[in-house]
Amino acid sequence: MLNDIKTVYSRSGATILQDATGAAAIVVMLAVGLYLPGIA
Repeated sequence: MLNDIKTVYSRSGATILQDATGAAAIVVMLAVGLYLPGIA
């Protein structure tokens, strides 16, 4: 299992970083979207 994860990361390290950045952006947008109605 750990060997498989290492193999996948070595083949697509940059893509995983981009996916993590996109997921973080979605979480931030969700948090801001949920927070905005409380302001008004």
